[in-house]
Amino acid sequence: MKRRFSISSSTVAGLIWDLLVVYCAYTLCRVAFLALNWSLYAGTLTFGHTLELFGAGLLFDTPAILYTNAVILLMFLLPLHWKEHPVYYRVARWIYTIVNSIAVYMNLMDCVYFPFTGKRTTASVFAEFGNESTGEMLKIFGGQFLSHWYLVLLAALVTWAFWKLFRPRPEQVKKPAGLARYYVLRLLALVVAIPLCIGAIRGGFTKATRPITISNANQYVNRPAETGIVLNTPFSIFRTLKKTPFVVPDYMSDEEAAVLYTPLHQPNDGAPFTPRNVVVLILESYSKQHIGFYNQTLRNGTYKGFTPFLDSLITQGAMTFKYSYANGRKSIEGMPSVLSSLPNFVEPLFLTPASLNAMSGLARELGENKGYTTAFFHGAQNGSMGFQAFARATGFERYYGRDEFNADPNFHGDADFDGTWAIWDEEFFQFFAEQLGTLQEPFMTALFSASSHDPFVVPEKYQGRFPQGERPLQQCIAYTDYALKRFFETASRQPWFNNTLFVITADHVSQQIDPFYCTTLGNYCVPIILYAPDDPSLHGYDEERVVEQIDIMPTVLNYLHYDQPYIAFGLDMLNGTADEGFALHWLPESSSYEYVWGDYALQFDGKQVTSAYAFRTDSTFSNNVLGTMPTATRNRMERHMKSVIQQYMQRMTTDNLTIKH
Repeated sequence: MKRRFSISSSTVAGLIWDLLVVYCAYTLCRVAFLALNWSLYAGTLTFGHTLELFGAGLLFDTPAILYTNAVILLMFLLPLHWKEHPVYYRVARWIYTIVNSIAVYMNLMDCVYFPFTGKRTTASVFAEFGNESTGEMLKIFGGQFLSHWYLVLLAALVTWAFWKLFRPRPEQVKKPAGLARYYVLRLLALVVAIPLCIGAIRGGFTKATRPITISNANQYVNRPAETGIVLNTPFSIFRTLKKTPFVVPDYMSDEEAAVLYTPLHQPNDGAPFTPRNVVVLILESYSKQHIGFYNQTLRNGTYKGFTPFLDSLITQGAMTFKYSYANGRKSIEGMPSVLSSLPNFVEPLFLTPASLNAMSGLARELGENKGYTTAFFHGAQNGSMGFQAFARATGFERYYGRDEFNADPNFHGDADFDGTWAIWDEEFFQFFAEQLGTLQEPFMTALFSASSHDPFVVPEKYQGRFPQGERPLQQCIAYTDYALKRFFETASRQPWFNNTLFVITADHVSQQIDPFYCTTLGNYCVPIILYAPDDPSLHGYDEERVVEQIDIMPTVLNYLHYDQPYIAFGLDMLNGTADEGFALHWLPESSSYEYVWGDYALQFDGKQVTSAYAFRTDSTFSNNVLGTMPTATRNRMERHMKSVIQQYMQRMTTDNLTIKH
């Protein structure tokens, strides 16, 4: 007689076993994460605190595991006789293996991605890479697989373990009494499991408990970077799906906020408009850590940096700032800040519904109102990273990408492609310089470099020419510096050069090394350099004023004596008093703000100030002075910061970022 199969009373035990296997896999991923990012934690992490972080991680692992295994739980807890067939078991085994393997792959990928973003990957990643072609993405991921083969091997072993260790097994029911027992036990298990799962997903069982989010990780850490150990990637993605990042706080009345701060800029100097060309160079990952000029006293004066040309440009005729900061941690966050004076709070603007807002920027203000020719240059595939969409949304008339480079007979097309991301910087910078010579003046252009990016290689002809440094990125920084030198050599021979204002900055920081650059504030230290060949007055090193990327747009417009009102969240870096300058950026690792003004940096979780540091004298943020700093200073900083945040959120949610001229 043919045997019939059922899932016996061991089903519940089998499900518990399956979930324990997944918990072990998540913990293994956490160990891998810590091992690969040990340099971020080595100076402060103790064994005891590590165990505390791993224990806290279980609280966040539980919702992720229950979400991903919801189908398996239903398949084996519902009293359905389909489970009596071995095919049902095989289908369940495949589902279990696939969904949990994907979750593990997400965690292992963040072992590599976390140092670049400072946070676990959230749902915004789907929009961030939504414009990449399948072929380009396969190349990128293929290169990552090869360079991190050990993680690929670990992922394969975990997948194999899921398949081999899956329980429960189908078993035979021999007596009618077994059926009654089957239904009673399954219904009882289902009744018990439902509230347990709901409570576990919420993070507690009381009415006061809200579903835990990524920000809850802050209560278990000593410093923000440790949230990367506590959290897991599937949880971070689940908790940020369909979230609205821009919520208008009610810190104060609109009238009071406008008195403290306003992003509305009105012309006030009465001088005639000066139609200079404007060229903005945004250099990938060019943090101050790697630039010699800003580190003359670092390591007892022995640190030389990797940018000899940029150092010489600063010392011979440019204006720059000691306390200059980025507004974000990703390229897609830096673009709106540099070119449109829009800071990055909570989530990248262009990955949210607010990306459909009407927006301005240097290109729109100068193009539509002053007749400038405007163009954006990026050597990657057209449409990559959403840059082309951004350029169009903010008023750039033309876009020059890899397609336009390949179509130019003066260059070698894809022979100059780096094989992963874009055209090598040296060739694309030369293409940029030559194209500028074809544009009708005055023009406003921006270039985004690409070569100082993972996988951190330089052209084969330059192998061994540039210093390697302590990080793979640094030889690429040196290569891009050389490409920048060649660009200025070519540009200086062209007639438009002397009538041009150059702005040089980075999109964000990367691969920080020294303690100062590894603080929350250090993770935003980028250069902001202004250079006008025929204006010797635009020269010097400001060691007092605090500036940030959103200050670039109002500084450029004021320098040109722009005579129209506009919206910009930054300030003019060249005029006014030093104590007017401030920096305000979002800390993704702690879901909080950091506000810098005067001598202090405040950290604010959206409701209250949580810490304060005297950043000018305490460069490593070793002493929290929140309780001892002057009360008047703290109150002034907090009110001004809240005003900026409130008005930003309000303008984002009401689509009020432009002025109709």
